[in-house]
Amino acid sequence: MHGPLARLTDPSPGFPALPVLTYPGAPLAGASVRELVTDPDAQVRTQLALADRYPLRALLTCMDLSVEAEAFGSEIQLSDDEIPTVTNRLAPTAAAVEALNIPRVGAARTAVYLEATRRLRAAAGGRLVFAGMVGPFSLAARLHGVAEALSLTLGEPDLMHALIARATAFLAAYARAFREAGADGVIMAEPTAGLLSPKGLAAFSSRYVAEIVAAVQDNSFSIILHNCAAKRVHLAPSLEAGTHALHFGNPMNLSEALAAAPREILLLGNLDPAGVFVQASAIAVADATKALLQAAGGAENFVISSGCDLPPSTPLANLDAFFAALHQPGE
Repeated sequence: MHGPLARLTDPSPGFPALPVLTYPGAPLAGASVRELVTDPDAQVRTQLALADRYPLRALLTCMDLSVEAEAFGSEIQLSDDEIPTVTNRLAPTAAAVEALNIPRVGAARTAVYLEATRRLRAAAGGRLVFAGMVGPFSLAARLHGVAEALSLTLGEPDLMHALIARATAFLAAYARAFREAGADGVIMAEPTAGLLSPKGLAAFSSRYVAEIVAAVQDNSFSIILHNCAAKRVHLAPSLEAGTHALHFGNPMNLSEALAAAPREILLLGNLDPAGVFVQASAIAVADATKALLQAAGGAENFVISSGCDLPPSTPLANLDAFFAALHQPGE
């Protein structure tokens, strides 16, 4: 494995795991979702509370795909119990794209996540620290409109490229700031790219992720590229991005992906956040965990995870069952 990711794959104690676990811990810290996404102290308290309860190998900032769009000027809807969302199309026209200013790193709530990273680094106690950030196509889609961005890749690709280039310039600087804040890497969420064809994903996502990789990834800092909508046909173009790791949701056949991916690339996933972690019984969560571990066949470049970030409504009893199953995968 590359860089800090080698520490994730240590088989002792228990099977390696990295669930995208932030929001369900809010009650343990007496915090609301709104507080988590606006207060770095709330994020740190929540992660440390989760680390007291579970054998976490890494501490994470929240996966919040509205942060970077807000820094550009998008309108955001906050809630006490729901993850923030973008509510407007900031750059719906070619003129608006041309006039779009690239924000400074630290603008709006990006400052919250950078400070949370610094504090997590100080409190990590030997654990890894990964910051969350959005990917270039997903950010561009939030600025232009998701359905409209998908259409733009076919109808006006040059305009789409211009918008993604602006997004990429900011994201490269943001990732660099996370590295300087002490993160061991970032989990880059690029789910909207999974709605593209494999050729489209290569052209409008992987090409730009590769630019960010070239700017920040090295032996001490890893990018984990998350795409919860990607299917088997998206594996090859996803690998073109050059990230140290790929994180997939339940549309991906992980057994096939593990057979096809280079052994030095870490693959993570892909228990269904809603269908397994939220809606299933604790027994069913344990069974699904063991089944996925068995399907992975002991691959050394696999780390079990949720297929996306876990919703705030995830029962702690189901998380208890997940972590318990890691110590008894063959039972």
